[in-house]
Amino acid sequence: MEAKVLRSCWQWRNYPPGHLGGGARADAEVLLNAAGQQLLAGLCGVGEDVLARALPSWGQEDAKLSAGKNGVPAAAWRTGGAVAGPVAFGCRLCTARRTGTAVRVVRYTLFWSRVCVRHGCWLLDADADQPLEYLDVRGLPEVVAAQRRWTGVARRAVRAGAEPERVFALAHAVVARWWEQALQWEREKVWPRRLHQVAGSNAGADLERWRIVGRDVVVFPEVVAVADALLDPAMAQLAWTDSGAGRPRPLPADGAFCRRLGERVGREWLGPLAATDYGGPLTSWMGAVIRIRRGAGGPPGYDNDPWWLRQENQPSSMAGQLRVLGKEKKAPGSGRMWRASVPAEQRAQITSLVDGAQEQLIQLRGAQCL
Repeated sequence: MEAKVLRSCWQWRNYPPGHLGGGARADAEVLLNAAGQQLLAGLCGVGEDVLARALPSWGQEDAKLSAGKNGVPAAAWRTGGAVAGPVAFGCRLCTARRTGTAVRVVRYTLFWSRVCVRHGCWLLDADADQPLEYLDVRGLPEVVAAQRRWTGVARRAVRAGAEPERVFALAHAVVARWWEQALQWEREKVWPRRLHQVAGSNAGADLERWRIVGRDVVVFPEVVAVADALLDPAMAQLAWTDSGAGRPRPLPADGAFCRRLGERVGREWLGPLAATDYGGPLTSWMGAVIRIRRGAGGPPGYDNDPWWLRQENQPSSMAGQLRVLGKEKKAPGSGRMWRASVPAEQRAQITSLVDGAQEQLIQLRGAQCL
């Protein structure tokens, strides 16, 4: 059956979701009412219990469907991320191996399961308005190794009483913040090499876009390493010692915790940079650990939960960043254009003023943390 003919079997309550600039979304999901589920099971010749196990959206309720007439097969469109979690493209070669047809597929896939080990590709988010389905990681064995390593880290999180999803989210936020700062790190050599490789040895042609599309795969080994480090009781002890233990003091820029964390991600020089990044997810984690050790935390809540990730510290998704990038390129008065329209002398002065303001904000944040 053609898709158009198949869809006519249900009464649709809305239109398929699309991107802001036009075009259908790859992560479009369908919800069915009870009559619609029975119809689909009959068409497939598969029991409803089997479909319930196979389709994450099967048991989802929807107000548009529950308000409809009983007994009429009905369906409603939704975006996948709003139904059952992160959606990524599937590997076409694996699909062809199983079905005999190399077609585009999408699947609900958590961020630490994005590597197709068999074919050496990183599967990209399916909710973004961009043409790529995967990035080639056959020349980056550390990315494949990190996915294998995560299995042990997740088990370690469970033993520690933490949810692996929250541990990964916090570690990802820490490293994504480093990623934004890394353009100013002269000693950073690993990430540029990886980005250049996943971009087909041509990241410089459109660096801003590639930094968005390639971020998650490039930083993935460091995310797993940071998650592993934050679950290590010895690292928590270092943070406690840096805080003065029984004699509270400001966290030092050359503290043992951040120095050791830099070593664990293969960057011995990173410690002071991480230690002075006030207000980020890493210092929030350290603060929670220290408050718990001192018994200074209040009732159970975000302030004494090391794995609580504040909304302002959550990294932007690839889809969100690409939308912003597209708007900036279209807007002639955007922040991207001021450098081209301002003389070099004024640019230097403006940059100096901005840097000074940022330094003052950092000092204020440090004072508030104390």
